[in-house]
Amino acid sequence: MKKHLLITIALMLGIGLVVGGCTTAQKQSSTKPMTAKEIVAEARKHICEVSVSEAKAMLDKGDWIFLDCREPKEFKMGHVPGAINIPRGLVEFKVDKKIPDKNAKIVTYCKVGGRGCLTACTLCRMGYKYVRNMAGGWMAWEKAEYPVE
Repeated sequence: MKKHLLITIALMLGIGLVVGGCTTAQKQSSTKPMTAKEIVAEARKHICEVSVSEAKAMLDKGDWIFLDCREPKEFKMGHVPGAINIPRGLVEFKVDKKIPDKNAKIVTYCKVGGRGCLTACTLCRMGYKYVRNMAGGWMAWEKAEYPVE
């Protein structure tokens, strides 16, 4: 008897999922799906960006932390001197261990700007108060022939 009841409940739940669908999918269907480019553009509206020359001046001043959000393999190929590396996909989970001070001055960057922009937006949402993204990212830094490690 118990086995029959469990099978009936399992079938009802399965049918409910098929008919009802995922609640997340229902919520998402009410808004227009966005491309990666659109998501970055939306994030860019909520952050402050600095030019590569402004970022260099911030580095020279010495009181800014540079956060490279590229993958470790990219970071090893060259990065802003003194930068710390936290890949974009791990920022939410690791930043509070590497940068516990929410008042720290942080400049984010990636290869060309997209991941850096998303990272800056995430940091702001996490309560970091002084976050800037370096426009143009690593490619702009290299093109300006600024120092690298």
